[in-house]
Amino acid sequence: MTTAENPLEPQHTQRRMIHPLPVRATHWINAFAIVCMVMSGWAIYNASPLFAFTFPKWATLGGWLGGAIAWHLAAMWLLLVNGLIYLGYGVLGGHFRRHFLPLRVADLLRDLKDALSFKLAHQAGVYNAVQRLMYMAVLLLGVLVVVSGLSIWKPVQLDSLVGLFGGYEVARRVHFIAMAGIVGFVAIHLALVLIVPGTLLPMVTGRARKNELKHGPQT
Repeated sequence: MTTAENPLEPQHTQRRMIHPLPVRATHWINAFAIVCMVMSGWAIYNASPLFAFTFPKWATLGGWLGGAIAWHLAAMWLLLVNGLIYLGYGVLGGHFRRHFLPLRVADLLRDLKDALSFKLAHQAGVYNAVQRLMYMAVLLLGVLVVVSGLSIWKPVQLDSLVGLFGGYEVARRVHFIAMAGIVGFVAIHLALVLIVPGTLLPMVTGRARKNELKHGPQT
């Protein structure tokens, strides 16, 4: 889907759609839900730590265990429903096929080398191999964090699901590791936005200048 271009507007200022509304809406809803889930999850973790550390109170949400659980479950359902909408659009609308595929090892190694040497080129609306891998990984982590979260929320009713993880305590650790992976993705994502701040506005408006897409895919 592309926007109509104004023939009277200079070519270098013309803009076209690179992030359709479903992508932008689900992106920001996911961002809100993830922040709520992580902060409330840290409060729940503090009530029964898995490891020899706890999270600072200012980084938690809910005030007390019951409040944190209420926030966590509300955010979980929001994330689940919004995630299903995004997955549906990504598969049926071709978003995943256009932006995340193909993912080749040679492309990944090349872009990873360029990224580590700060030479990785950026084009609005174009996902390089490193970004494709990260987005696919965080989608899988999202599925894992929801499934493991359901298993530790209802361990008796969903005992067969808990069994797939090897027990309740293992499911808790899987949930924590998946959460840590998502937090790591968000940290890298925010760092890249700071490095290339021009990527933020198109995620709000959906549009970028035409000359920024000279080699990019159309959506």
